[in-house]
Amino acid sequence: MVLGASENTERYSNKAVRLLLTHHHEVIAIGNREGFIEDTPILKIIPQLSDIDTITLYINPSLQELFKDVIIAANPKRIIFNPGTENPALEQVAAAHNITCLHACTLVMLSTGQY
Repeated sequence: MVLGASENTERYSNKAVRLLLTHHHEVIAIGNREGFIEDTPILKIIPQLSDIDTITLYINPSLQELFKDVIIAANPKRIIFNPGTENPALEQVAAAHNITCLHACTLVMLSTGQY
């Protein structure tokens, strides 16, 4: 799941969705406006999900607070805090739920085979 997805091709979230698709990952894109990145819809409302592999964040910590319960309920194996999205409070809650938290760049991870 990419949280903070945007149709703007200059945004890192857009680049991440495209690169995830290139690497054959299933992507759920969540943004503040509905739209599409290639054939992937950007949803404005997060569907009830569980057992998500990875949530990669492209929203600031104050917006993350609005999604905290949904993020935890999705039960991801890991959360990637891309540069500028670091949030010790969310990391603490995630750790209490056995969710791995990484301070990393999704684009770099994908480009170097570390994803």
